[in-house]
Amino acid sequence: MAVSKIEHVGIVVTSLEVSIPFYEKVVGLKHTETLTHTNGVIRLAFLSFASSSETEIELIEGYTGEVAREGRVHHVAFTVDDIEEEYRRIGTLDVAGVDDEITTLPNGSRYFFFNGPDGESIEFFQTTRGGAN
Repeated sequence: MAVSKIEHVGIVVTSLEVSIPFYEKVVGLKHTETLTHTNGVIRLAFLSFASSSETEIELIEGYTGEVAREGRVHHVAFTVDDIEEEYRRIGTLDVAGVDDEITTLPNGSRYFFFNGPDGESIEFFQTTRGGAN
């Protein structure tokens, strides 16, 4: 099979001016590029990790299609090294929808959810799979 990695995940947002700083400050991504789609209406912003631009988040402003009919992503999960430290850090920020507690799965992996500026679900996840943190 020719598929080798996830290129990016697209998230529909209301305002790039609100969402870019959120994903930089809260998630820790770096804004790499903003461009206007060839249709002249949709604006796209790409963000990646400072240490690697291999996988990106694409923020999409101005999209008017029927997202539910075309497909909906439940959430985007980001790996973290210390789930408790991140839970405390997110708790000090003005972030909506933070879970009341960290959830521990039967395999020992731990996670919590919170909302982005447009209500999108974001998960911070500390895994026990594959010898990772």
